[in-house]
Amino acid sequence: MDKKSLKTPVILITGASGFTGMNACLHFASIGMNVVGLIRDSHSQPKSRNNVSYYQCDLLDKQRLQEIAASLKPDYVLHLGGKNAVSESWEHPVRYIEANVMGTVYLLDALRQLPQCRILVAGSRLKASLEAPERVVHPYGLSKGLQQVAARSWSALFKQEIVTAESSNLIGPGPSTGFCALLARHIVRSERKESPGFFRVSARKAVRDFLDVRDAMRAYQLLLEQGESGRAYPVCSGTEQEFGTVVEYMLSLSKSDLQAEIEWGQDGAAVAEQPQRAEWLEARGWSPSISLAQSLSDCLNYFRDREEGKT
Repeated sequence: MDKKSLKTPVILITGASGFTGMNACLHFASIGMNVVGLIRDSHSQPKSRNNVSYYQCDLLDKQRLQEIAASLKPDYVLHLGGKNAVSESWEHPVRYIEANVMGTVYLLDALRQLPQCRILVAGSRLKASLEAPERVVHPYGLSKGLQQVAARSWSALFKQEIVTAESSNLIGPGPSTGFCALLARHIVRSERKESPGFFRVSARKAVRDFLDVRDAMRAYQLLLEQGESGRAYPVCSGTEQEFGTVVEYMLSLSKSDLQAEIEWGQDGAAVAEQPQRAEWLEARGWSPSISLAQSLSDCLNYFRDREEGKT
C-alpha cells in the first residue's frame, strides 16, 4: 500500500486473533500502516507488536462497533471475523448465520458514518449460490453466501466502498484450524510420541486450491487499494492439488513414519472445486510467490516451534 497516498494510514482488522487475522496484522504493520485489531476475547490477544494495537469487541455488539468506528475513523477495514468450520456449522447453523451475516451487517452499519473508508469483506469459495438454494451443501456455505449478498447489496444501497474477496483454502504458518494445520498438529504429536491415533482424510483424489496466507495478504492489499466497490474477486492460486499429494508431502517432512496413521476415505465421495483464476489480481501484477512445498513446511515448523515453546 502506498503510504505516501494516505493521510491517516489506519486499518481496522476484525478477527485479529485468528490465523488469517494475525498474518494480516503482521503484513499491514510491515508496510507502515497503523493497525488496530478487533478481538472477541481478551485472553486470545496476540503479543504486542510495533504499529499494532487491539480492541476487544464482539461483532454482534452494535453499540461497541459504533463507538470504535467513531473513535478510530479508520481509512481501511479488513473484515476477517466470523466462523469458518464446515463441520461445526452443522451443529450450530444459527450461530454461523449470526456471526457471518449479522456480524458483517452490524460492522458495515457502524462504518456508514465513514463514507470514505474502504472495506474488504473476506468471503469464501465455499459460499453457496443463493440462485439454487436446493444445492446448498452445508450451513457454513449458506452463511458465506448470505454474507456476500449482504455486503454487495449494502455497497449499492448506502454507497459505501465495499469489496468482497472469494478466498480459497489459506495455509501457512499460524494457528489455523484448516486441513493442513490439523495434519501438521497430528504429525508433531506423533513425533513427540503422544499417540494421537488415526488421521482421517476424506478422499485421496479430492482436490482443493491452496494459497499461502502471506500471498493472500498481498492480494487483500491490492483489493483494498484498487478493487471496485460492489464486486467480488477470486483470491486463489489457480492450481488445484489432490489431498493425497498434500498428505504425502507433509509426511515426507516428518521425523517419523506415519503412513499407518492415515485413514483414507472413499474416493467416490471426492468433491472437486471448480477451477478458478484470480485474473483481476494477475492483470495487476499479483501472483503467488510462496510455493506449496514451502507453505506446508512453514506450517509444520510453526507447530513444531509452538510445541517446543519457541516464539
